[in-house]
Amino acid sequence: MQEAWIQLQCPECDEQWEANPADLHEPAETFGCEDCEARRPLSEFTKTARDFEILEEFHGS
Repeated sequence: MQEAWIQLQCPECDEQWEANPADLHEPAETFGCEDCEARRPLSEFTKTARDFEILEEFHGS
């Protein structure tokens, strides 16, 4: 199975990184930025609409 990676960006400090959706929670669950400690739903950290779609598809939403 091929691994998927999505781009994340903190809506508060603009820190950017990539993550494997297998290592992430459901899109509606609270997620925290390791750089500035902002806490919001994970869906708000997806950088693009496509990243959000991949996250939703991965978690069966």
